[in-house]
Amino acid sequence: NGYKSVTFNGVGMDYPFYDELKTHVLDTGKASGGGAHVGKAMYSRGMYAALVIAEKLDAAGIAVEETARGLKVSRRNGGIRAVDVVTEPFPGFPTDLQPMAIALASIADGTSMITENVFEARFRFVEEMVRLGADARTDGHHAVIRGIDRLSSAPVWCSDIRAGAGLVLAGLVADGVTEVHDVEHIDRGYPAFVEQLNALGAHVERA
Repeated sequence: NGYKSVTFNGVGMDYPFYDELKTHVLDTGKASGGGAHVGKAMYSRGMYAALVIAEKLDAAGIAVEETARGLKVSRRNGGIRAVDVVTEPFPGFPTDLQPMAIALASIADGTSMITENVFEARFRFVEEMVRLGADARTDGHHAVIRGIDRLSSAPVWCSDIRAGAGLVLAGLVADGVTEVHDVEHIDRGYPAFVEQLNALGAHVERA
């Protein structure tokens, strides 16, 4: 409450994490993205909502399995593969998960094209990703991202809730300490985001 930025170090962990979430595609997608970035298995209740993004996660090399504890999301051996994403109204790929898809694509093996079909001017977030070293460019409602091995730390600014979450996830795979400013945007949509990422093994601090 009242904090304006968070500071954290990127880490790599590989032991399971259990998290109960609301049955909502954005909550499940955000937590699944966190598990994919940190490289750690996680279990999420709210399986029905997660099926909306399961196909893209699977194509990217992220294993998605139904278990008694909920939906298990874990990174397969061999790293993350590039996938194309097209946002669409429900039941298509949610536009609100587009920044997280771009963050994941930035460290994938290959080139991804992200197409935004729902909102205009939603690629401002890409400029902040470039600050982190991402190889990304936009052309109209398309963004092309060429994956690199690792991002580099830099101060970045949130423009909205989802972009802020995407920047935090990108910071998890950046060398050094990344500062994300204007995090009140994130808090409006994900009040327990820091706690969930720390449960995954990330080092996130409010400053």
